[in-house]
Parts: sequence; structure tokens; C-alpha cells
Amino acid sequence: MKNTIKCPKCGHEFPASEGLMSHLKEEASLEIEKKVRAEIESEKNLELQDLKKTLQEKDQKIDEFRDKELELREKSRKLEEKEKDLELETQRRIDEEKKKIEEDTAKRLIDEHHLKDLEKDKKISDMEKLVEELKRKSQQGSMQTQGEVGELELEKILRDLFPTDEISEVKKGELGGDVRQLVKTQRGTECGLILWERKRTKAWQEEWIKKLKEDMRRDKALLGVIVTDVLPKDFKKEIGERNGIWIVTTGFVEPLAKLLRQNLYDVAKGKAITLNKQGKAEELYDFVTGQEFIQQVERMVEIYLEMRSQITKERVLSEKLWKQREMQVDGLLKGISGMYGGMQLIAGTALPQVKSLEAPEEKWE
Repeated sequence: MKNTIKCPKCGHEFPASEGLMSHLKEEASLEIEKKVRAEIESEKNLELQDLKKTLQEKDQKIDEFRDKELELREKSRKLEEKEKDLELETQRRIDEEKKKIEEDTAKRLIDEHHLKDLEKDKKISDMEKLVEELKRKSQQGSMQTQGEVGELELEKILRDLFPTDEISEVKKGELGGDVRQLVKTQRGTECGLILWERKRTKAWQEEWIKKLKEDMRRDKALLGVIVTDVLPKDFKKEIGERNGIWIVTTGFVEPLAKLLRQNLYDVAKGKAITLNKQGKAEELYDFVTGQEFIQQVERMVEIYLEMRSQITKERVLSEKLWKQREMQVDGLLKGISGMYGGMQLIAGTALPQVKSLEAPEEKWE
């Protein structure tokens, strides 16, 4: 009888060799299954660990990216702050440089113009002395000839100004002034006589006044005028009155002649209306020799001198201010360009460009 093996579960009997083979197969199958499952489990664990590692690496990279982003943001913020600080500092330096340039320029110009003014005044003074000397040399010759030329010139001025008046020359050897001016209206009515004396000497003489007053009394002249190249030393202006005689330089003959003639005309007109010739003549004399009339004439002369001086000063000042501003602008532009170039060397491309201070790009064909 062959050896059999009975299955404890089902009671089936089978030969020992067959059961052993089946058992071995089952155990082998279970072993293989365990191995397969272990391998699968191991692979899953590896994949899971790899996935976890990958996730950790990604998280780490994300953290690194965040840190870098924060770092970049911090650098950007600091750079912006530096740019603002640099811009502010640049503006401050520009303002300080501008102020310094203006102060230095103003001081330098003041010093330069002060020296130039002194030099100019010295040159003008020297030129005036030279002109005066040349003028005196050119006018040398016969005093009589000079006097005649001056009288003719005065005569011509009065005739041109007052064509209705009777202008006559006092002949040589005849007593009286140099030129008589009989003031007349357009209808020929006589208003009064003005006696003119022309002097062309190097020194003033007080005897001229006394002589002219005697001539006025002789000719019954209402007014007397001495036209001279040299005024009394105490005269501060080019026109004035002394002891009832008007003293004036040739440059102010015209305005004085117009004033005197107008007053004679006005008084004569009043005399014709009131028929009081003697009273009006005295009134005219008192008026033209009085302080009020003298002040009016002096005031008009002052206004004329002030206007002439102001015109000259304004012309010089305008040219001076234009030149001063041109120099200030050039100095300011040079200072700013130099400072901007220095900051470019320090800051490089971080410094904002100022197009007006950049050199133009060269174009190549």
C-alpha cells in the first residue's frame, strides 16, 4: 500500500509525493507573494520617500526664492532710498554751488567794476583836462577876435530864437553891452530891452557886473545878462543871479533867454491893460531879480541837468547789467556741468540723466 497523506481540512487523501509537491508549491507561492508584496511595499516606500524629498526640496527652493525675493525687495528699497538721498544731496550741492557762484561772481564783479569805475573816472578826468587844454590852445589868439566871434554867435542864437525882436550889435568904441535885444510883439509893440554881455576870458572879474549895471542904466535896459566861459568860484551851477545881473554859460543861453523874454512879454501885456507902465516895470524888475523867479530858473536848470545825467546813467547801467547777467549765467552753467560730471563718475548709471547736460551723440554715415 502506497503512503498517502490525508488533508486535515477536506479529508482527501493523496499520495505523499503529490501532496508534498502541492504543499511546496503553495509555500513557494506564498513566499513569492510575500516577496512581491514586500518589493511593492518597498517601492511604494521609496516612491513616497522620494516624493517627500522632492516636496521638501521644492519647499526649500520656495523658501530660498522667498528669501531671495525679500532680499531683492530690500535691496531695491535701499537703492530707491539711495537714489532719493542722492537726488536730494545733488540738489543741495547744486543750490550751495549756485549760491557760492552767485556770491563769488557778485563780489568779483563789484571789485572789477569798482576798479573799472576808478580807471574810467581817471581816464575821463585826464581826457577832460586834455580837451580843455587843447580847447584853450585852439582858442589862443587875439582876445578882440575871440570876443567878436562870441558876440556874433550870441547874436545869431537870439535872432534864430526871436525873429520878431530887434537884435543889434553894439559897435566897438560905443558905450553899452555887446548885444542889445529889444523885445517886441508880432505887432511891433516894444516890451523892454535886454542887454547881453559876452565874456571869453580865463578868469572871472567882479567888475563886469558893475559895468553892465551902468550900461543898463544908460540904455534904460530892464534886464542884463553876462554870458561867460568861466563862472564865479562860488557858483555851483551853470546859471545864477548876482546883484540883479544874470550870469550863465553858453549852454544855458537858450532856456534863460526864453524865460526872460516871456516875463518881459507878460509884464508888457499887463502894462498895456492897466496903463501903469512905471509900476509894471518896477514889478517886472522886482520879479526877475526876486528869489521866486531865481528859484524857478534854477529848478528848471536842475531838472534839465538831472534828466541829462539820468539818461547817461541808465544807458551805462543797462549795458553793465546785461554783461553782468551774461557772466553769471555762464559761470553757473560751468559749475553745474562740472559737478554733474563728477557725480557721474561716482554714481555711474545709477545717476539719472540730464539730457541738457549730456553730450550729443555722434552720427556716423
